[in-house]
Amino acid sequence: MTRVETELPLALPHRERCGTAQGFGGSTRAKWRWAVLVLVHIAVIAHIAHWKIAGTTLTPLEPSEAGETLELGLVNAGFLLFVGALLLTLVVGRFFCGWACHVVAYQDAAAWLLAKLKLKPRPIRSRLLMLVPAYAAIDMFVLPTVGRWLAGRPAPELAWHLTTNDLWERFPGPGMALLTLFVDGALIVWWLGAKAFCTYGCPYGALFGLVDRAAPGRIRVTDACEGCGHCTAVCTSNVRVHEEVARFGQVVDSGCMKCMDCVSACPKDALFFGFQPRLTRAVAAPLAARVAPPRRWDFSWPEEIALGLAFAGALFAFRGLYGAIPFLLAIGLAVIVALGCVLGARTLRLPTLRFQHWSWKRDARLTRGGAVGLSACAAAVLFTAHSGWVNGSEKVGTRALEAAARLPRASAERGAGLERAVEHLHRARAAGLFENATLLNKLGQVEFELGRRAEAEAHLRRTCELEPEWESAHVALASLMIASGRTSEAVELLLGLLGRQASAQSERLVATALAREEVSAERIEQFGRSASRERAIAVLEQALRLRPELDSARSALTRLAGAAD
Repeated sequence: MTRVETELPLALPHRERCGTAQGFGGSTRAKWRWAVLVLVHIAVIAHIAHWKIAGTTLTPLEPSEAGETLELGLVNAGFLLFVGALLLTLVVGRFFCGWACHVVAYQDAAAWLLAKLKLKPRPIRSRLLMLVPAYAAIDMFVLPTVGRWLAGRPAPELAWHLTTNDLWERFPGPGMALLTLFVDGALIVWWLGAKAFCTYGCPYGALFGLVDRAAPGRIRVTDACEGCGHCTAVCTSNVRVHEEVARFGQVVDSGCMKCMDCVSACPKDALFFGFQPRLTRAVAAPLAARVAPPRRWDFSWPEEIALGLAFAGALFAFRGLYGAIPFLLAIGLAVIVALGCVLGARTLRLPTLRFQHWSWKRDARLTRGGAVGLSACAAAVLFTAHSGWVNGSEKVGTRALEAAARLPRASAERGAGLERAVEHLHRARAAGLFENATLLNKLGQVEFELGRRAEAEAHLRRTCELEPEWESAHVALASLMIASGRTSEAVELLLGLLGRQASAQSERLVATALAREEVSAERIEQFGRSASRERAIAVLEQALRLRPELDSARSALTRLAGAAD
């Protein structure tokens, strides 16, 4: 048994009498960086307020929006921001991450609060988990394009998409957004150290880190440096600053986010930000070998493999769970669960173990903190396994549904495929802990095609209750009602949806009912005066295209158009 095994994470050797606890001052740049990050959040609030007041606004300034550009060809503000940030990083390094990223702000705030509580977490160092951000970047920005190529679909034509009337369209709901920020901005810091999500989860950070390697802008050092290590003590990006400047004359770790804490905290003013050509491998190798300490990791290779497998399993379990868990939240949860698996195994295997600031096991006996921690690990593993069963059942059912949809209608093979899909989807619903509108919508539409109208209507009604603005569920439920001879009820359902949002399918169904005189033109006119004149006019115009001689619709259209003038 080694010290590496009994202490997680391993406390790396450091200079004595170094750090704020020893009387040295902290960073004087931190307050300026916090002021900038506060301004970033004020800008976000102003953006949301403008959308709420004006009804339309600039598309989200979020790097994830670049996926829409690559997949659909829509050049939005998020894509332009991401490209601009990458170009900036190519010159000055990762300033954008340190000074403008809201998730970095939450992680730094969590680390500050934990330090105030005397619980400052040390960084976990894992070889395989460091590959997660690269995987996430490939998943978000490369695989959709590769999938399009393999399917033989042409590249989309580029088109400007700088404004939107639904700022939140591609984001999770408020509750899930807050949970994402809590897990990726706070909980992961408590378990894996400062800026842990940047290290083990952020897909944008992977790209920024790659570009940073070519940036001439670096933290550099003068001959005044005495190697005191105070710079490393104040660094919140887990960079071994004093070692890197001793080896290379500059910080080369792509994890450096140019927060400038080390520069402001240096008692000799030996550090500064400057420009210098990138070190080539031929130059860097002998410098690194000159004074290179051995790289220390917290896990053996068997444990690293266990971490990788646990992460993959947890990501499968959480991604898209209950139709709600977004990708980046699933990554944060999966990283934490993977660590919990290895931590739990060590706790059971070793007679002594200390994790972060808690002693979990001493003299082959669990401490009180260890009992709580081990119980939490076990609960997390059980919840993950259950989530994997639920999510896996839904995914199998969805694949069966997609396969059946490609078969001819009314064929025996299609019917058998739909039955298999229903079986797996019902299994997922029965095992689930929460209602899943996505699952209910699939069940409702499949059972409608199979002729089980009562079951289909119950599922679709519940879907509409859970997701009042979900167009596909409302249209499917209305189609079921029309097929059952309840057209007027279907029209009222669709008019309710049209009163809240645009829906081309709803307009078409209502116009068809009007053309067949299954709903009166007066009802559409009333809807136009009380809810949406624009959508009522669109319905009346479509009805007249289907049946030009419908005088009641023409009269209603004339009155609404006149009211608009």
